[in-house]
Amino acid sequence: MTLDVPLQQGLTALGLALPESAQAQLLAYLTLLKKWNATYNLTSIREESAMLTQHLFDSLSILPHLEKSALATRRWADVGSGAGLPGIPLAIACPQLQMTLIDSVDKKTAFQRQVKIELELSNLTVMGGRVENHPAARCDAVISRAFAELADFVSLAGHLLVEGGTLYAMKGQMPQDEISRLPVGWHVTQCLPLQVPGMAAERHLIVLQKDH
Repeated sequence: MTLDVPLQQGLTALGLALPESAQAQLLAYLTLLKKWNATYNLTSIREESAMLTQHLFDSLSILPHLEKSALATRRWADVGSGAGLPGIPLAIACPQLQMTLIDSVDKKTAFQRQVKIELELSNLTVMGGRVENHPAARCDAVISRAFAELADFVSLAGHLLVEGGTLYAMKGQMPQDEISRLPVGWHVTQCLPLQVPGMAAERHLIVLQKDH
């Protein structure tokens, strides 16, 4: 099954106009993910058409909500990135970003490095090890997708941010309980409902910053 048309339809629904080269890279990423998944079990989703919706469109659904200033020549990190989600789709869609993927599982970082090589993603960096052990104050923004509870996300990854930086947590239903358990010194600036083409489940983007 060719995914060129479903990809274009999903991007249109998201209001994203990506060049053909980026669309080809997104589909090549899915092909690699399906190939590696057969051996390394990187994701429970097996079919490319389902990966398109639940991985690619889900990852890209945050872009319509971000200001251009959040994307322009910024240093981002994707923590607990697993198969490179959402970091790899974001790096493809936004080549101006410098995206660092951080994951502690060797097979996952091996896959990420192979994607970087095969898709020639010069704006992608792959780092192994636990996120809490990485150097502080390196990133303008840090994003996670199904990584941890908000309080844990803040405590494990908050140190990666430069002053005034932003944490982005991709969640399902609105995590009111998690928000209530945020540690002192952090606050939610936005709770944005995400519309993912082809997905009926609730999705939200929680935006967090340190108190001034």
